[in-house]
Amino acid sequence: MKKQHVQLSPADRVYLETLTRQGEQTAKIYRRALALLELDRGKTYTAVSKMLGATIPTISNWAAKYLENGLEVLQDRPRCGRPIEIDGAQRAKITALACSTPPEGYAQWSLRLIADQAVELGYCEHISHTEVGQVLKKTN
Repeated sequence: MKKQHVQLSPADRVYLETLTRQGEQTAKIYRRALALLELDRGKTYTAVSKMLGATIPTISNWAAKYLENGLEVLQDRPRCGRPIEIDGAQRAKITALACSTPPEGYAQWSLRLIADQAVELGYCEHISHTEVGQVLKKTN
């Protein structure tokens, strides 16, 4: 008799089976859900790792995290680092500003002028001219 690495509750099993049948989730969630289902069916870490193309320690970690936190293992934890201050809508407004005609008295936009105007128009609380340059560089 094979060792069962994970024992899913009936509600979790139904949820994971439904999740794997639908095609509306990311590949990460699908792989984690499928791994838990296969471990519940009695497959070994090696068999599941070969099937999913993941390492055995990864499969083992998913199983251990399921035992600790339940279905929270499907979602990634928040990453560390500085949060994004300027979102896509703000970037679009800054790009549109750079494409518009410059203010009176100026022949063309400078990065510092765009930064000052973006803050003045309320597109963002603060932005440096170098960040404006990075925003405009990503639009090319």
